This record gives sequence, C-alpha cells and structure tokens, in this order.
Amino acid sequence: MTRPFWVLILRLGVTLLALVLIARALGTEAIVVALRNTQPLWVGLAVGALASQIALSALRWQETARALGLAFPRGLALREYWLAVLGNTVLPGGVLGDVGRAVRMQGQAGLAAAAETVVIERLAGQLALGFVTCAGLALWLAPHPAAFAASAGGIGLAGMIWLVLWQAGRMPGRAGRVGARLRLAWWAERIWQRQLGLSAAILLSNLLGFWAAAQAVGIALDLRAAVFLLPLTLMAMLVPLSINGWGLREGAAAALWPIAGVAASDAVAASLLFGIAALIAAVPGTFGLLYKSRAKVTAD
Repeated sequence: MTRPFWVLILRLGVTLLALVLIARALGTEAIVVALRNTQPLWVGLAVGALASQIALSALRWQETARALGLAFPRGLALREYWLAVLGNTVLPGGVLGDVGRAVRMQGQAGLAAAAETVVIERLAGQLALGFVTCAGLALWLAPHPAAFAASAGGIGLAGMIWLVLWQAGRMPGRAGRVGARLRLAWWAERIWQRQLGLSAAILLSNLLGFWAAAQAVGIALDLRAAVFLLPLTLMAMLVPLSINGWGLREGAAAALWPIAGVAASDAVAASLLFGIAALIAAVPGTFGLLYKSRAKVTAD
C-alpha cells in the first residue's frame, strides 16, 4: 500500500478514536440532547457567516494572485475557491481541494505560479488566526500577571514572525526570493490595506460562524470568552492528525470551554454543529464541478 493510503487510514483512525473517546467520556445522551435543542435561526446565521468567509477568501486569493502577476475574473475565483473548500471539507487530508484549485487554475502561468498564490493566501489566514489566538489568550489571562506575560510573549513572537517575513525579501538566496514574493503579495503599496481588511473580515466571519453555532445549542459566550475560546479551538484543526480537524476540534472544545463555565457536552455539540454548518456552507462548491478546467488565467 502507498504512503498516502496509510496516512488516510491513520487520520481516519485518529478521527474516529477521538470522537469515540469524547462520546464515552461525556456520554452521548448529553451531546444528543444539546443538538436536539438546536435553534435553526442561529444555524442559519452560522451557515451564512461561513459562506461569507468563503466568498471573502476567494477575493483575498484574487488580490494575492493579482499582486503576484496573475489575473483571473472574480467569478472564476469564487467558483474555484468554493470548489476547493468543498474538496477540503469532504476529502481526506484537508488540502486536496487546494491542490485541485492550483491544478485547475494554472492556465498560461504554469502550475508553480498558481500553487504559489494558493499557498500564500492560505498562509495569510493561518497567521491571522495565530495572532488573534495569542491576543485572545492574553485578554483572558490579563488578571493573572505571570500567565499574561507568557501569552504576551506569544503575541511578541507572532509579531517577530511577521517582521522576519517582511524583511525576508532583503535576505540572500532562497529565503530572499520567498520573502520578496511575500512582500509583493502582502505589503506592496495599495495592497496591504486590502489584504488586512479582507483577512480581518474573513477571520471575523469564521469566528461569527462558531459563535452562532454555540448560540444555536444555548451557549451564550461573552466577548472575552469568545475571543479566548473560539480561535484556540479552531487552532486544533491545523494539527494534521485527523480528517479536516474532526475529533481534535471537539476534543479541544471539551477541554477548553469548561474554563469559561461551559459544559463539556455543550461545547462538543457546538463544535459538531460548527462542522456541519461549514459543510452546508461549502455545498455550493458542487457547481464548480460542472465546469471544466478552462481558467482564463493570464500572467502580467
């Protein structure tokens, strides 16, 4: 058997094991009761927020590609991004949709150039989530000086990473070439404002979707708790051990949310509902399957 197959089996095993352990530890009845009392209007808000996140991410991708010298229509960006999110959601690995997006969008520019736009756009989102996670942790730990100092150090580290990436364009060799491309995509004149605005809106939509999922099962998170818990729980999805973060996200919710007085079973129900809402929001990506790879991508 090939290595990718074994990786898939391992991730599927981790996902199922995590969900089974959570169910046994908390009891399925409490989780089912929370899900049974789901409020549809809040679910609708969660789906809408997560759908908005996809649309805004497509615009950020288009901006990134344009800054790197690739141009394609907005409608094409929306269709391909939505299809990629659907692929990431339902296919193992969590990145196969992005791989397909790069392949379909290579056009005249070539696969390497198309893949570069995909990687840099995704990296921007992960760095933004990491920064907000550190900020939320610092806000929550502010009353505890020692813990606050540690979390503030995390914010400083995040800032240092941004500074290194910003200055990397002046370095020699491969690091300099990579840094130059990042500077071009993120910090060029008249680019950084749009990148910052879109990244903030995307992250806000994602957090709003999770907050609405929590509201749907009766969890009322105040602003301080939401900024602390939601980004930290989403960070668990970046660990490449399960299928699309399932199981790990629920485990993080069960472990973290009781710190803010939320029952672990309710936290797991909110996390499951968030995953379901994300899947529903990605469904329009199926329309992208109706189009063949005829991307009108041009290299400036």
